[in-house]
Amino acid sequence: MANEIAIPLLPCRNIDEIVEFYTMLGFTRIYYQVRPNPYVSLKREDLQLDFFGMPEGFKPEDSYGTCVVIVPDTGELFEAFAAGMREAHGKLLVAGIPRMTRPRKRKNAENHSGFTVIDPGGNWIRIMAAKPAPAQKEAASGKLTTTLNRAVVMGDSHGKHVRAAQILDAALERDKDTATAAELLQALAYRAELALRAEDPAAAGDVLARARALALSEADRDKLADTLAALDDMEAVLRP
Repeated sequence: MANEIAIPLLPCRNIDEIVEFYTMLGFTRIYYQVRPNPYVSLKREDLQLDFFGMPEGFKPEDSYGTCVVIVPDTGELFEAFAAGMREAHGKLLVAGIPRMTRPRKRKNAENHSGFTVIDPGGNWIRIMAAKPAPAQKEAASGKLTTTLNRAVVMGDSHGKHVRAAQILDAALERDKDTATAAELLQALAYRAELALRAEDPAAAGDVLARARALALSEADRDKLADTLAALDDMEAVLRP
């Protein structure tokens, strides 16, 4: 049989909280009920997500709710979601619940690009590219990049940001004198994001300062435009 459609049903603490969040991301509410059980359906183009309200006492941080969404272009969807967050909050939500990670190639997913939205219900909406990115020369390569890829799997796929930070800290110390500026920028950008997830703004600020102090060539700046944009987003989070 072809043309099947699967619609995830995910738990949440409050359906109105979910509606507000996903409306910010460009979804439209297509069904809503309060009784006998809270339930809401939200749709954005061909992507539909349904949510049901949980009894009092449900904690989003303890939720196991998750689903995978396959899209043609993770970068395009990320930028659309980011625009909605910036309009609503003046910044990206990169820490706490809700939050969103940036698109990165996933070593544990055949290097397909992926990012994750963690919604107010604690659900992990894992956005993955349908195809791997076209082969191209990497802006950064070496031991530090290999370790960064491991840290991304730990932090973004498994949600273990503390362990990811430990892995990356060891590599940054080990390779600080041998890694290229491009490698260091990418590693430091991710380390700053992990610090924000750990609610450690002082550490995030220190790492961002190290990243900004790197001497990059114009060619590196062009190749790493997305990473430099990530620094801008994180600095916006740190502003009072």
